[in-house]
Amino acid sequence: MSAIAREVKRVTTHQLQEMKNRGEKISMLTAYDFSMGKIFDEAGIDILLVGDSASNVIAGHETTLPITLDQMIYHASSVIRAVRRALVVVDLPFGSYQGNSSEALRSAIRIMKESGAHSVKLEGGIEIKDSIIRILSAGVPVMGHLGLTPQSIYKFGTYAVRATEEDEANKLIEDAHFLQSLGCFAIVLEKIPSELATRVAKELTIPIIGIGAGGGVDGQVLVSHDMLGINKEFQPRFLRVYANLYDTMSGAVKNYIQDVKSNDFPNQEECY
Repeated sequence: MSAIAREVKRVTTHQLQEMKNRGEKISMLTAYDFSMGKIFDEAGIDILLVGDSASNVIAGHETTLPITLDQMIYHASSVIRAVRRALVVVDLPFGSYQGNSSEALRSAIRIMKESGAHSVKLEGGIEIKDSIIRILSAGVPVMGHLGLTPQSIYKFGTYAVRATEEDEANKLIEDAHFLQSLGCFAIVLEKIPSELATRVAKELTIPIIGIGAGGGVDGQVLVSHDMLGINKEFQPRFLRVYANLYDTMSGAVKNYIQDVKSNDFPNQEECY
């Protein structure tokens, strides 16, 4: 069978639901460009998140707040051009959906139309219900995000574990059920006690994806630059580093510099 005729089965929100139903864990990573998106997609990742964490790992900002909608669309478009299988979710950036459901709908439609993405992700619970309802009414799939919500960092004042107290834990459970009732196809739970995350995953019928939320949820997500060892400054307890690309890349560049300085590169075989 030719490469053109070979069919690649795309991951859909329906398939994610089926994965939860049969107990198959869901894998999710962030991606911000064509090259990384292609590598992750061909490796078999289920979900690629074009995260507003690009503000940190790509642009070097301290928080996720500065990244704009136009920049998110640029990153999402780059990833989409690489992907044949994975479901691509795009973060709605800070200021593009909070407090104005009409603006939220315009932002989501721009992402879907201009990037070709498959869905969007919003941080928050009942307080952003109008925005979620408006986006869903346009047929755009929505992934929720509860627990530590980085866009609210100045409200929290810390990146510490969330929902450790009973009141906040109860609010998170209530919000999770509410997001499911609205029609969200999945929820990310970030940096909360594993026992609480496991309870949410058991009580809800939709997939629950964890980051720093233990192993009792339906899937896991990590920031790719963290798990690949490109970013050495961020090493929380929940992070498992699967490679040391910082040192690998730094060593390759040093070898290149040495070869150029010594006139070893290019050699005769590398010339026309």
